[in-house]
Amino acid sequence: MRKDPYILNKDNVLDPPPGLLKKLKFLGPSLILSASIVGSGELIATTTLGAKAGFVTFWVIMVSCLVKVAVQMEMGKHTILSGETAMQAFNKLPGPRIGGARWSVWLVLMIMIIKLLQMGGIVGGVALILNMVLPQVSVSFWAFLVAVVVALMTFKGYYKFIERFSIVLIALFIVFTFLALYFLKYTEYTLIWPDVLSGLTFQLPAAAVAVAIGAFGITGVGADEIIHYNYWCLEKGYATYTGPSEDTPEWTKRARGWIKVMYLDALVAMVIYTVVTAAFYLLGAAVLHAQDRIPEGYEMIESLSMMYTESIGPEAKPIFLLGSFMVLFSTLFAALAAWTRQYSDMFGQLGWIDFFDIKQRLWSISVMAWLLPLLWASFFVFIKLPVMMIISGGIVGSVLLLLVVFATLQFRYRRTLPAFAPSKLYDVILWISVLAIGWVAVYGLFRLMI
Repeated sequence: MRKDPYILNKDNVLDPPPGLLKKLKFLGPSLILSASIVGSGELIATTTLGAKAGFVTFWVIMVSCLVKVAVQMEMGKHTILSGETAMQAFNKLPGPRIGGARWSVWLVLMIMIIKLLQMGGIVGGVALILNMVLPQVSVSFWAFLVAVVVALMTFKGYYKFIERFSIVLIALFIVFTFLALYFLKYTEYTLIWPDVLSGLTFQLPAAAVAVAIGAFGITGVGADEIIHYNYWCLEKGYATYTGPSEDTPEWTKRARGWIKVMYLDALVAMVIYTVVTAAFYLLGAAVLHAQDRIPEGYEMIESLSMMYTESIGPEAKPIFLLGSFMVLFSTLFAALAAWTRQYSDMFGQLGWIDFFDIKQRLWSISVMAWLLPLLWASFFVFIKLPVMMIISGGIVGSVLLLLVVFATLQFRYRRTLPAFAPSKLYDVILWISVLAIGWVAVYGLFRLMI
């Protein structure tokens, strides 16, 4: 029986690495998040916003990537200090209980059910790619085949396999995307600085509000990724190495050290996905907006491929299909691994299983590894609108962000141990993050209603 990362004990403590190079060896949780972010957020939602609005909403994407990392780090910090799972922590938030759990757990469950649509759209994207390669096989068949394959890979996938597979898939496509952006300068769609700077003027055209809010909810670290960060920090061992909370100088020093490792993990990933997101957006704004071509329906992948064929040439299409397959599949893979843990955690808080019994937890994860992708595929085959499905997931994700922000403030001001009170600069950055998330979510929902 392998060690259970969800049960803390003194036997597994480990001193944090002392230098930067040694710290780098312990990075990973945020890189898994990057794999789940890139497919739905960067490849589809970001480019769709660029195609619809042009350069003017570039700021939405940049703000989305930069501001949410502070909330993510506060979630990671709470995980290390408490050893609690995400839903265990949410179940301690103030407010009424409904049945066996607090309102916050039930709200997350309801939102995650709606977000099944988002993942169905990604399954659809992979199915459309495969249908373009082998058109004699129906899109519906490909959708269910993809669901079965990702289920097979996930239901027995432990942390190290998930981490390594995710990193390899996204790294290959990132290189290809930067090549496409570079070669734009040899086409009629070449980027000029006035266009790029026009996207940093904080304008939000009414026609682009829905897509902008959806993109804000998905790009960068979304609400579900912030929640999922908890499970990957636990399974990476940050909390295990810190050990159960003790009022001793040794534990305090160890916890501070692992929190620093977690901060580095989050910041390195933020730099990576922010730069990649900017590249995707600029490709969409430069190429697709100029052609008035919005990715939608079964033409989504064909439209997205034009960003690469118009830049590199027609020979880039097979490479794009391979790259987009890898990045969308990595999203499914990384997201399913996290979703199975989150649903099992919710079931535990609702009293349906004992999440901290490793046999029950692994059984639940295995069952959800099959059930969830089959539901995703079924929704896509029934609705057949992958972009709309993904954007709708982003919109409800913005609502979930408000709950995550509320939880984060509770962690910071109600549950942070005095020895770990942060600096004033940290609090300023956290509040900038909180206010930016709240403003975009509330403003966007208001604009949608008028």
